[in-house]
Amino acid sequence: MEPKDTISDGPAPEVEHPAEVEHPAEPDAVPAAAPVVAPVTAPVTAPMAAAPVAKRPRGRTTLLIAAAAVLGIAGGTAVGYDVQAARAPTPLPALAQPDLAYPSKALPSGEGPDPLPASQDHRVRTDGDLRKLIVDRPAGWSEDGNSVLSFGTGWLDVDAYARSFEEEGSMYEYFLQAGIRRVASAAWKRGQHRTAETYLVQFGSTTFQGAKDYAEAQLRYMPGAETGVDYNGGVIKGSGNGRYCVYDINRKPGHLPYYHARATMYRGDIVADIHLYDTAPISKKDIRTLAERQLERL
Repeated sequence: MEPKDTISDGPAPEVEHPAEVEHPAEPDAVPAAAPVVAPVTAPVTAPMAAAPVAKRPRGRTTLLIAAAAVLGIAGGTAVGYDVQAARAPTPLPALAQPDLAYPSKALPSGEGPDPLPASQDHRVRTDGDLRKLIVDRPAGWSEDGNSVLSFGTGWLDVDAYARSFEEEGSMYEYFLQAGIRRVASAAWKRGQHRTAETYLVQFGSTTFQGAKDYAEAQLRYMPGAETGVDYNGGVIKGSGNGRYCVYDINRKPGHLPYYHARATMYRGDIVADIHLYDTAPISKKDIRTLAERQLERL
């Protein structure tokens, strides 16, 4: 062993520590200022575009419903037809007159039923001479020689009858379209100023109801058409469609007063149109009586 490696038997020598060095006192620390925090603003982001949405095909639901309805109807019809076809036929009830008998051949000539008399067959009278259906001239009246109606034979041409209206062109066209057949007329006179004119206007047998349409159109022009037939006139009894009226007096300077009464009705295909004219008042009884007598002839 080396001499320095020997261990002494005495106490271990104390080790001296260097003296503590006193440090000067530090000045009081200044508190640190609070840090300034800038306001945080949310970042501005651009609006995002909406994601594209897949569109549902238009009409698909309607098409499905329609197809289901068609299939349902077709299936129901087929099932119903099959059920009915499988059933036994239902016998029909017996006829009330099962034995209908017809002659095997026509009756010999001369053994058939007699034709209806003119009193029962309206067509026999209306297809004959229409002039004979004009009411007889009343007592005290005479033929009016000054009327254009007296220049003929009792027949009046359609154009001449149309000229008796204010709108003669329109009336002439209307008569042709309505299927007018013929016009019979008569003119009478009593005293100095009272005159009467009667027209029987017959229309053809077509699908157009010429007589009814013409008569109703003329009735609409009569006084009281909007308020009723009781205004200055009345219904022709027994006609079912005709009426009469007395128009208001017509006064013009330098002329005599003008009075006018009229009666219009129809039966079958014939229209009866009757006019009375005078410079004196015309009573309702005069025009009504003449109209009722004419109705008896139709």
